Amino acid sequence: MEYDVKVANRLKRIEGQLRAVRRMMDEGEDCKSIITQLSAVRSGVDRAIGVVVTENLVQCMQETLDEGEKNELVKQAMDLVIKSR
Repeated sequence: MEYDVKVANRLKRIEGQLRAVRRMMDEGEDCKSIITQLSAVRSGVDRAIGVVVTENLVQCMQETLDEGEKNELVKQAMDLVIKSR
């Protein structure tokens, strides 16, 4: 599966946020600021997971003709999203 530019951009943004958190910790920033940035990282990861699951689900649904298989794919996708939280 190929992922589009949106996913790559999200991951780059998350990497930058993590670097910022490490820098903040090295510089002795206050806990509240660090937690705020870590929450932003978590939200970014959650959104990236949603994009990846959605793109994969759409592709799998287009390739699958059987309704039972489609239902199972949706269930598996939802399980992935729920487990990631």
